[in-house]
Amino acid sequence: MTGKSKRLAVFAVIAALLSGGGFLVLSALQENIVLFLTPSELTPEKMTAGQLRIGGLVEEGSVQIDGLQARFSITDSAAVVSVLFNGALPDLFREGQGIIAQGRFEDNIFRAENVLAKHDETYMPREVAESLKEQGVWKGDSSK
Repeated sequence: MTGKSKRLAVFAVIAALLSGGGFLVLSALQENIVLFLTPSELTPEKMTAGQLRIGGLVEEGSVQIDGLQARFSITDSAAVVSVLFNGALPDLFREGQGIIAQGRFEDNIFRAENVLAKHDETYMPREVAESLKEQGVWKGDSSK
């Protein structure tokens, strides 16, 4: 083998290793991605995507708590999603409060594994705040 063909073989091996490593990293990331959506952004395809985060306001009059099982609805004024959560809700959870629920859909009900509540809309994720501003229900500072 000449020097040129040795360099070409080494380059080909390095390129193959880098390509394989890149493929493994991208496939691992794809499995762990959690989409963040508002209720009006949900489509049937996104509802079957697996793990999701849904953000919005807890709908007034929708909260039903029985022990550690809670049923409530999340809304962005354009659409509503029914949520079922088994566990202790955050202390700041209440009707009209901005929350984020993480879980997956089963039989058109969002089964949350985790519920996060913030003390006001000022600390709401940007995507939820923008959606609420578009719907005209934003209660936070208009300069942000």
